[in-house]
Amino acid sequence: MLSVHQFVRRFSTSQSMLSKLRIAIIGQSTFASGVYKLLRQDGHKVVGVFTVPDQGNREDPLASVAKEDSIKVFKFPRWRQKGKVLPDVLDQYKSVDANLNVLPFCTQFIPMDVINYPENQSICYHPSLLPCHRGMSSINWTLIHGDKKAGFTIFWADDGLDTGPILLQKECEVYPDDTVDSLYNRFLYPEGMKAMAEAVNMVANGTAHRIPQSEEGATYESALTKKELSEIKFDQLNAEQLHNFIRGMDKVPGAWTHLNGQFVRVYGSRIWSVPVPSGQEVTVEGMKQPAIVHKEGLVLFGNDGKPINVQKLMFEDGKMINAAKYGQSQDEIQEIELTEEELKLADSVKSIWTGILNLQVSDETDFFKSGAGSMDVARLVEELKEKCNVQLENEDVYLSTVFKEFIKIVVLKSRGVSSGPLLDFDSVKIKTNNLDLEFPRQLFINNQFVDSTNDKKLKSIDPSSEKLLCEVESASRQDVHKAVMAAKVAFEEGEWSKINARDRGRLMYRLADLMDEHKEELATLESLDSGAVYTLALKTHVGMSIDTWRYFGGWCDKIQGSTIPINHARPNRNLTFTKKEPIGVCGIVTPWQCFLQQCKQPSSKRPSSMGNFVLKPAQVSPLSALKLAELSVYAGFPPGVINILPGTGSVCGQAIADHPDIRKLGFTGSTLIGQQIMKSCASSNLKRVSLELGGKSPLIIFSDCDMDRAVRQGMGGVFFNKGENCIAAGRLFIEESIHDEFVKKVVEEIKKMVIGHPLDRSTAHGPQNHKAHLDKLVEYCDIGVKEGATLVCGGKRVKRPGFFFEPTVFTDVQDDMYIAKEESFGPVMIVSKFKESEIDDVIKRANSTEFGLASGVFTRDLSKAMYVSDRIDAGTCFINCYNKTDVAAPFGGFKQSGFGKDLGEAALNEYLRIKCVTVEY
Repeated sequence: MLSVHQFVRRFSTSQSMLSKLRIAIIGQSTFASGVYKLLRQDGHKVVGVFTVPDQGNREDPLASVAKEDSIKVFKFPRWRQKGKVLPDVLDQYKSVDANLNVLPFCTQFIPMDVINYPENQSICYHPSLLPCHRGMSSINWTLIHGDKKAGFTIFWADDGLDTGPILLQKECEVYPDDTVDSLYNRFLYPEGMKAMAEAVNMVANGTAHRIPQSEEGATYESALTKKELSEIKFDQLNAEQLHNFIRGMDKVPGAWTHLNGQFVRVYGSRIWSVPVPSGQEVTVEGMKQPAIVHKEGLVLFGNDGKPINVQKLMFEDGKMINAAKYGQSQDEIQEIELTEEELKLADSVKSIWTGILNLQVSDETDFFKSGAGSMDVARLVEELKEKCNVQLENEDVYLSTVFKEFIKIVVLKSRGVSSGPLLDFDSVKIKTNNLDLEFPRQLFINNQFVDSTNDKKLKSIDPSSEKLLCEVESASRQDVHKAVMAAKVAFEEGEWSKINARDRGRLMYRLADLMDEHKEELATLESLDSGAVYTLALKTHVGMSIDTWRYFGGWCDKIQGSTIPINHARPNRNLTFTKKEPIGVCGIVTPWQCFLQQCKQPSSKRPSSMGNFVLKPAQVSPLSALKLAELSVYAGFPPGVINILPGTGSVCGQAIADHPDIRKLGFTGSTLIGQQIMKSCASSNLKRVSLELGGKSPLIIFSDCDMDRAVRQGMGGVFFNKGENCIAAGRLFIEESIHDEFVKKVVEEIKKMVIGHPLDRSTAHGPQNHKAHLDKLVEYCDIGVKEGATLVCGGKRVKRPGFFFEPTVFTDVQDDMYIAKEESFGPVMIVSKFKESEIDDVIKRANSTEFGLASGVFTRDLSKAMYVSDRIDAGTCFINCYNKTDVAAPFGGFKQSGFGKDLGEAALNEYLRIKCVTVEY
């Protein structure tokens, strides 16, 4: 195949040179109108537009935009008759006196009298890499043949069929699930329009190429206009060929077969790389085994016995349904109430329909029965995106052809509700925080929400009211095995194993965007489920999680190896290079404080390194994890990549640690459980482990600090998220001369803190996560008092419903006290004094703990601060700040606070393995 890469930049041509071209545009469609606009922007003079007659009352988009600019428009039903040009048509064409013909997607046969008339002749657009796939169905055949590359050619028209010299070509990769529409929308349309304008500028500059087409590799396939060409021959196609055949006709005409004797066209093919689901069996003409209707569509089989899945079916009367609904009565679209803004949106959509159909549109108007065709579908989708900022797929139009149904699809899409992949799950509905929340309550395995195999449930309790929010399925060891197998198949054989790095990043960006669109819902769930103050959850827990997915999405195509000089095996030579490969299926076990804040670190790295994962959120706060699972499907993540299993630590968590097919486990929690995790990982299969464990982070405040900043940041270090923070300042060391002033200011600020419902915007201090933790905090403070520490304020439960605990301050804390050594994981400030000039002594006291997660120092003396940071034994040290974490900065502890890094570039290596390759030549 000839491949000509003329990625030539747009020439900065002077207005006078560009104006020399008088252009006649011969073509139709929104593509042609886009080219028209670009040529006028570049200063060319369009002297005439030649398009097709109106279809009923509807005018072609090219004619419409030209009329708006008072450009001459000619509508010819034909240019020639019996092979000869029509004289009156030729005269009308010559009257515009063009010196270049531009043919963007011209479907008519233009006589050579017209092609060669201008001094610069004619350039034409063709959606294939000529000389391959000449003919009008080129892009269909690109997919049917399973080509790895697609693209377009701009060539000089001649008297052959797509055989003229090539001016320029551009190509793109064909993705595993590309369709005609996706290739057009992603590349052939936008890049094709720009390339047509680029080609015209090259003609104007005298730099246009004329590269003769080679006949080597030239192909010509028939137009797919005959019905027999689109019939599926199951006995002749293996699964991959079957998939390519169906997606190659996904726009028109549609591959067809007979289901239970009924004529049906099938659309939306996907390679099915996981175990075949159970469901209703359907007889398919010519297929050796029955098809299966299931939750995600209809499974068909190639002659090799391997499955594919189709998502849409169209019947002979033109009605399209979701394949998963085949054999069932079609449910009516749920009635929805439109807001004032959505009523305006409906009026805008009606105007678009009116402009396309050129008739008065009512609720009962049927788009296709009113004369619309496939090009009108493309125009409708584009105008909705441009004028209403709503992105639909072509299939959405086919599924809702009547206006009253269609407007509901548009409104739901504008609300962020996907009309894409089907998700069938038991949902929980709650009206709160001015939101109508709806979220799943089942296990998420292989992109499906399913019940557990043990019929056990977890209770999700609202910590602000102590009332039951809902019950959630609790995973068994068998459920863990199912999820691991789904992840393993996806990793080794599924679509995820084939997708390129840049597209993995694109999916991660899309998930981040969806999280951003649903951030109020996610933050509300965090508040309801974990007690996080809503404003904090919105900014930090959800906001930083979104940033993390985007950050690691950017790493996807930047994971690189290196070349290494080694001694040559003379007289031969050697080349040694390394590759960074994904480690495999990973397990994640997160703690109960704010799932999104915790999972952002490990889970977002796995897709960027191509690893799949099975995640167990804390049994007391699993809700936002399940909402994230739902969004991952809408983002387009293939089955098996993300699996979410609410469950107990003793059953679900232990099964993840024990499973021999999990190659890496990331755990956040207590040091005691971390030790058990390590033993299980060692005895099961020596799986790698990253641990973020307990902390008793020291914060040293010198007398030369900025007092107000130190008080503010010190309080944030302790009371952030009501103390449920792994890097909380577990013990403050205050220089003796400022100790009393510091404590006084802290107590004054505590009195101003509003304790209340986490969804109240004025609340600064919400409830603890669950009652067992609240009880431990009460016990912790009782021990502190008994040991002789001074309880300055707090230390007890707030007298109101909910798991509220007062912000607490202890002073006169000695190094051997329980509260000086053990983590409270709550809003308890532990204050000790140190004497001036005893820097080394206070550092020694700060390091006299088996924890080493974080630390901090406040002083105006930078040399002193750096001295402390060099000697403090912790994975993170904050200077004149606290809790200042960022997605690009590595995070992890020393000693019994764990090992392994989260966040930043260093985190990627935790989930990669390095392979060394040596070549002798």
